[in-house]
Amino acid sequence: MTSALPLVKPGFIPPLDPDFRPAVLANRAFRQAAEEAGAAVPLVIALERSDGAVSRYETVAFAADHPRAAANLDYAERLVKFLLWARGGWKVSIDGPAGIAEHIRQVYSDAGQRQFDYHFMGDQVYQQPFTVVACAAGQAPAAREAGQALGRHLDGCRIGFDLGASDLKVSAVIDGEPVWSDEIVWEPVEQTDPTYHYERIMAGLRQAQSKLPRLDAIGGSSAGIYVDNRPMVASLFRGIPADRFDAIRSMFLRIRAEFGVPLEVINDGDVTALAGAMSLEDDGVLGIALGSSQAVGYVNLEGAVTGWLNELAFAPVDYNPSAAVDEWSGDRGVGSQYFSQQCVFRLAPQVGITLPDGPNVTKAEKLKHVQGYLEAGQEGAVQIWQSIGVYLGYSLAHYAEFYDLKHVLILGRVTSGSGGQLILDGAHAVLAAEFPELAGRFHIQLPDEKSRRVGQSIAAASLPARVGV
Repeated sequence: MTSALPLVKPGFIPPLDPDFRPAVLANRAFRQAAEEAGAAVPLVIALERSDGAVSRYETVAFAADHPRAAANLDYAERLVKFLLWARGGWKVSIDGPAGIAEHIRQVYSDAGQRQFDYHFMGDQVYQQPFTVVACAAGQAPAAREAGQALGRHLDGCRIGFDLGASDLKVSAVIDGEPVWSDEIVWEPVEQTDPTYHYERIMAGLRQAQSKLPRLDAIGGSSAGIYVDNRPMVASLFRGIPADRFDAIRSMFLRIRAEFGVPLEVINDGDVTALAGAMSLEDDGVLGIALGSSQAVGYVNLEGAVTGWLNELAFAPVDYNPSAAVDEWSGDRGVGSQYFSQQCVFRLAPQVGITLPDGPNVTKAEKLKHVQGYLEAGQEGAVQIWQSIGVYLGYSLAHYAEFYDLKHVLILGRVTSGSGGQLILDGAHAVLAAEFPELAGRFHIQLPDEKSRRVGQSIAAASLPARVGV
């Protein structure tokens, strides 16, 4: 993999990754070069999602006849990749210099380098043929964002639930206060029959309902991509054969009909961001969970959940041609390799830390093993978390070009113990020195006790508004 983009060496070098080349620095250098050459022309990328919702991103590129116009292709491709996983879309419309749209069409095709993204966005998520369209100048679709003012509905008798890989958490909530909670053990991943999931979820909800004098609304969260209460892609349901997956996609619509009350289910990252916004009593919140992968949620400045994918685990942050490869999507330099257990496991061998192995050793146990070295003050382990902090600082500057931010919450197993503060310290140092205009714009923090008061279950329960209220 090579790049025609200017790959800028950062001012802060991750101790264990000297070849890290932040996306934000490359993109800024590209735009600056186009402007300084007097050759900057508009480049507009519009992405259409479900129900006609459109996200629009405006930038610049080199005029098509400029000697450096070849760099347009790499610049646009990385932007499209980021936007697809941040915003989502099955149709990409491009208004810009000649050659860009055709390049994107070739790369994001059944035979192209990004065939994974082509099939994933088209076939799996939006169930539309993935399409790239070249627009005449000034004719790219206008933005039509479909943010929903979900959440913050604390009135009445509600059920909140969260679907995890090993347990189903469910709570009965009255006027914002949990009156009963339970964690129901289940094994969803290996199941091949959709009936298993339906019956277990229904049983948990019925149990919660029995603790309430009446039921006004149900709200839930789960890992995966949800479109209009339909799980389009979710690891919890990966055991379900393709020819039976329609039963999963319609499952929550069926459950809503069974109970006869408003029901909303969204991505767990968005619920985490919503919980943060509720506790902070503010908006513009980006929640980033560093766990088995990178999970992200966003509440915009208007306090709405956007309908964007926010799957930044698969959005590029490092343009180093030799960056780590994500085994699922096949792409390099994407978030999952920098903000998750995968990053810890990738860097640990460099400092002589051997990960425990064996069929019964879980990833959580491997992480705890490395964190043990960190808490003991081992220099190499400290450098792992210092590296993540540098990654985060540059990546937050990158994210700020796509998200309006006032608060960033960092959470998840990788932030446990002293690691969380090391990550924060690194990110703060990068932002203060390299991006002073951003350092004072948004606040980065670990969830404190105040933030924890609004839990996932309460935030989930608050998603739907009551009928007639």
